[in-house]
Parts: sequence; C-alpha cells; structure tokens
Amino acid sequence: MITHPKPEELTEAVARWIEQIRPGLDPRNAFLARVAANALAAVGRELAQGEAAKAAAVERLSDLLGHGGTYEGLTWELCERLRDGGMDAATPGLLAALRANVVDQLAIDQPGYRHEGA
Repeated sequence: MITHPKPEELTEAVARWIEQIRPGLDPRNAFLARVAANALAAVGRELAQGEAAKAAAVERLSDLLGHGGTYEGLTWELCERLRDGGMDAATPGLLAALRANVVDQLAIDQPGYRHEGA
C-alpha cells in the first residue's frame, strides 16, 4: 500500500503544475488546461470531503425514512416515495434533509457558489 503521496496530494500537485504552464499556452489550450485544473480540483475535494458528505447524507436519509441502509438504497427509496406521493414538501424534515445534502454536494462540486444562508 502506498502511503505517500496521497491521491488528494497528487491531484493538487498536477493542478498546480497545470496552472504554472497555462499562461504560456495558446488560448485554446489555456482554456482546456483551466478545465483540466478545475476537474482535478473537484476530484481533490471529492477525495477530501466526499465520504463525510455521503455519511451525513446517509444519516439524514435514515432519519427521514425511519431505517438505515446504503446511500444508494436510501436515495432510491426516497425517490420512489416522492414519485408515488408517499412523501412531499410537507413531509417533516424532507426539505431540510434535501437542502443539507445539496449544500454538502455544492461544497464539493462548486465551492465558490454562494447559496442562501452562506
């Protein structure tokens, strides 16, 4: 097992290198380099925050649905309940759980996004 460098360290190093060479690139490749650096940054945030966000979502969904399970299974069940009308916006805790899940995902996908309450 490799202990160093860690995946998040590797993605950060490559993103920094891309940012160093980007100013010397032609406009098209500078744009593509920026896209690549942003993608690496998103991967780094997913590595650093993803498991905690997923665990928090599982806890929220478990509370909401009244039982435990996997993230995928709980999400599927929530979608089914929403589709069949078993849950809706009036369901206690639903909107708060969904909002918290979205805020956690935004912190990974779009950390610069300023949402209400930020």
